[in-house]
Amino acid sequence: MIEEYKQALESIQKLKIAFAEIEKTSKFREMSKSDSEKRIFDSQMKSLEKKLKDVLSEFKVFFGRILFVKLLDPNELERELNDSPERPDSEAKIMTKGGKVFSLKEILPDELENETVKRIKKRRQKEKENAAKKRKKDSSYYTKVSSRFFSRVSLKLLSKNSFSKLQDQLIKANLNYTPVGYISIILMTTFLSVFVSGFIFLYFLFFNFTAALPIISRATEPINVRFFETFWILLVGPVATFAFMYIYPTLEKESASNAINAELPFATISMSAISGSMMDPVRIFEILIMTNEYPALKKEFTKMINEINLYGYDLVSALKDTSKNSPSKDLSELLTGLATTITSGGDLAEFFDERAQTLLFNYKITQEKSARSAETFMDIYISTLIAAPMILMLLLMIMKISGLGVSMSFLSMSLIISLVVAVVNVLFLAFLQMKRSK
Repeated sequence: MIEEYKQALESIQKLKIAFAEIEKTSKFREMSKSDSEKRIFDSQMKSLEKKLKDVLSEFKVFFGRILFVKLLDPNELERELNDSPERPDSEAKIMTKGGKVFSLKEILPDELENETVKRIKKRRQKEKENAAKKRKKDSSYYTKVSSRFFSRVSLKLLSKNSFSKLQDQLIKANLNYTPVGYISIILMTTFLSVFVSGFIFLYFLFFNFTAALPIISRATEPINVRFFETFWILLVGPVATFAFMYIYPTLEKESASNAINAELPFATISMSAISGSMMDPVRIFEILIMTNEYPALKKEFTKMINEINLYGYDLVSALKDTSKNSPSKDLSELLTGLATTITSGGDLAEFFDERAQTLLFNYKITQEKSARSAETFMDIYISTLIAAPMILMLLLMIMKISGLGVSMSFLSMSLIISLVVAVVNVLFLAFLQMKRSK
């Protein structure tokens, strides 16, 4: 019952915060002038309405469990316990308004203590299992093998300036690798790509890949000529592999930054609503973590809360450290400004209100740029992948009919153009996915 009472209090707190968030979002919507801004806030209001319904249903459940039809008299219960050498009859029942029935034995202190101990043990056991699974997942077999062969070389490379920057990118990208482990993976993957490139080189040294049937045929050129034509494969494969593995943390950091920037304006409105209740600033971030509405920001805030609870940092130091290691420039500026506001004793609600307006303005500009870019990409797609293949196919057919040196059959031409269009489509979709804003 005590636990349910605490849960009911938390539900009341969530309900207050939900109402405050709706009020703040409504205020920003009234201040907006364009239809695009109003659509953004309407979408956010729908999300907040769903959240409010969930909180209300949770509140009704817990509130119904703790309201009694007939309240117990504490003095009477204490008198019964003192008069009787034995414990009260465990069959004595208490019914709540929500319909749940408790016996007197269930509400005695030692029973409550036992239930609490069991619950804590179960929770700790679950946390240990999750931590073990995460360690097992992070320390993969490939990482161990790579570190075994290349850890010494990785330590030497890590002292150089170019690879020290890679260490910062790994931290900001939230990748679960140590700097030495990731550099070892780069070297191991590059080493394996040498053998793959060698196999491809040997294949093209003796065989040709043509559009005409048969697609695969033996090479007719002299071996020395063929060697110089295909030697570049041995260099391009490892170099491309190393370059991609090196820039991969930077790509992940940019992706994390875009996700954070998309969530930050609305999360700042929630922070403003929570800070208006004169709550501890640390509690603001804990509530945002528990809501699970901002998954990208949740990672950054979880790291900050861990620095406070596990490493003993004060809030201002944790804010500055998280700001330094954040992949998003906007989040870094927000946390730095918050640390300055807390140090100077400023008004947190006013700070979040002003910062929310700035972030929403930047968000609007970003959306407009994305819309214009989408129009440009659409024009490029139509001209490159719809009009160009049709014109090229017609030209090849005319050249073949006119006898201007085109030796391919109509089937071969159709196959080549279809393959080219398919490959360019995949590349174009991958590019759009990278450019897409959440």
